[in-house]
Amino acid sequence: MIRLSTETRQAQIKEAVLEIISSEGLSKLSTKNLAAKVGVSEGAIYRHFKSKKNILLSVIEDVQDNLVVNQNSIVNSDMIPSIKLFTFLCKQVKYLINNKGVTILLLSEATHSNDSDLKDKLLEILKAQKEMLKQIVEEGIARGIWDKNLDSDAFVTLYMGIPAILNIELVLNKGTFNHENFCNKMFALLERILKM
Repeated sequence: MIRLSTETRQAQIKEAVLEIISSEGLSKLSTKNLAAKVGVSEGAIYRHFKSKKNILLSVIEDVQDNLVVNQNSIVNSDMIPSIKLFTFLCKQVKYLINNKGVTILLLSEATHSNDSDLKDKLLEILKAQKEMLKQIVEEGIARGIWDKNLDSDAFVTLYMGIPAILNIELVLNKGTFNHENFCNKMFALLERILKM
């Protein structure tokens, strides 16, 4: 058997967590099922992570590192606000599609287990995304691109419904959701609201 690096094995375990939750449901997420999915012993799972909770916290950290950090660089870029918003949205859509609706899966687990640590970490991500969106919207308003009477908090809340419904579609339709042009369609709707 080929011995893989800790980083590679951890990535496989986290991928297996998402696969199990999305295809079989939370009730099937166990170290035994994880080990079978990855092709290792149950003990090997514990060599890489102390507990199932540590795996989930690591997945949340990946969302932070691979989505939120990238979105933050978009917000702080020199792009005009409309391009920032489009890029921000499309980055989120692509990430959720590529990661099987990860954030709703994590929220489901956090809610199911009533784990305050998981909930707090997910809330940090939500707050960060909302704050970044608000910054984009307020920049567009200040530049005169979007309606000066727009309630940026209300717009941000409306926007957050897009990734939420995408997450739900990805999980419930098990990969059959037609996401072609989803980003373009959603952005066109957002732009109409911004310019009212």
